[in-house]
Amino acid sequence: MTTETYPTTSLSLAEQEQIARRAKFQYNLRRASIYALAIAIAIWILLPIWLVAVMAFSTPADVRGFPKQIVPVPLSTDTMEFFLNQDGILRAARNSVVVAITTLVLSTIIAVPAGYAIARYVFPGRDAIRLGILSVRAFPIVVLAVPLAVTFIELDMYDKVYSLALMHTALTLPTTILVVASVFAGVPYELEEAARIFGCTPTQAFIRVVMPLALPGIAAAAILTFVLSWNEVFAAILLTISNRTLPAQILYTLDKSGDPFKFAGAFFMLLPAMIFIFFIRRYLFSMWGINK
Repeated sequence: MTTETYPTTSLSLAEQEQIARRAKFQYNLRRASIYALAIAIAIWILLPIWLVAVMAFSTPADVRGFPKQIVPVPLSTDTMEFFLNQDGILRAARNSVVVAITTLVLSTIIAVPAGYAIARYVFPGRDAIRLGILSVRAFPIVVLAVPLAVTFIELDMYDKVYSLALMHTALTLPTTILVVASVFAGVPYELEEAARIFGCTPTQAFIRVVMPLALPGIAAAAILTFVLSWNEVFAAILLTISNRTLPAQILYTLDKSGDPFKFAGAFFMLLPAMIFIFFIRRYLFSMWGINK
């Protein structure tokens, strides 16, 4: 009776160390590449914001000068004061805040139950409703804005802040509903069932179990809604004259303004969205399991 023997290969200690060094080098290279890519993306996003902020807090002479400064030296509020003192700017900024917050509240109030129903319940026409919600975004805004302008004039709603908020709600609601529906779809249904087993009603299970888990995603949808409303300009131009929002007011005076006005206006347009994201950031961090 014979037994077969198979050749065995054994690596020397030097070869094992070489393989370990090669694997460690490849790991460090991949890690460095990821960090380099993240830094490049951050610079790509933050550098224009920084340059706009520098110009907004430089003197008008420095704004018009060349080359541009990297740091505002001397630090000056003359450019911002020049912008804020322009006729109609503060009123337009107030209108933008009112419209954006109203749009956020209305869109969230409607999108939460609608998104939950689409994500959780199976009913006739659910796919058609999804397609209908999505198809609203396929129409150019001019298709919606011009008929609405005529309707608002007939109903004495033209050039009103609340009518513009309703228009922005109609524009942002499809996106908000789809985002919120995807958030609710990511919450396991078994958690609701467990809550009901322990005595919760469907409403209590939704409030106590589903909402806390979905809140980060709802906050992200709220940020998107706020930013979309704050930056929207076409409907604001068509539906308002004396009650323009800030983007519409800036666009109206842009061709008659110099560089200080443009840079200060760009910074002022960025500021509310950045402040809003700062206060709601903990909900965004919690989406990745980070406590802040």
